[in-house]
Amino acid sequence: MSDKQLSWKYAEEFVIERDDIALARQHSLELGVEPITASMGAQLAVLAAATAATSIIEVGTGVGVSGLWLMSGAPDAVLTTIDIELDHQTVARKAFLDAGVPAKQVRLIGGRASEVLPRMNESSYDLVFIDADPGSVIEYVEHGLRLVRKGGTVLVAHALWRGRVADPAQRDDTVASFRLLLSEIAKSDAVLSALSPVGDGLLQLTKVSD
Repeated sequence: MSDKQLSWKYAEEFVIERDDIALARQHSLELGVEPITASMGAQLAVLAAATAATSIIEVGTGVGVSGLWLMSGAPDAVLTTIDIELDHQTVARKAFLDAGVPAKQVRLIGGRASEVLPRMNESSYDLVFIDADPGSVIEYVEHGLRLVRKGGTVLVAHALWRGRVADPAQRDDTVASFRLLLSEIAKSDAVLSALSPVGDGLLQLTKVSD
């Protein structure tokens, strides 16, 4: 294993999750829902805290792992979280309540993000986290950048898509979508961007102009 791989492994294993998040992770795996890694969760928490987020949108509730991480960094925020799987949202609701997150601070919306996001208010959110259908990632990012205020941040999970984006031999549709997104973002003057290898890639976009 190379020095870089050792450092990556160390960083991934550095984070110790709270018991409530670890329990939500266990439930997620039991249901066959892949949660974000603990290291990515910790980065979400830091970014939520750094932006002093009070209004967050999450695209892809899962069973609450990422939402709990976001709320750990911004405990006074209101989280609006969208998922098509209502059964998963029921589990997530219990996870939030068990973690002591007041019900009034979590708004769970069942439905397709492509139908819900256009109805959300423009420039009204501090943070948008996207972890949903990778085939629609470009559409979701476009909505996310519309929804965040100037100075707000859009976060995209799986931006390196299981290590495949960096491999030129990989050319499937999902890889192509992420490569196109990264290419377009790199040319944009409307955002400041950073790509972290945490998990399988976390793309960070801060809106600097409308």
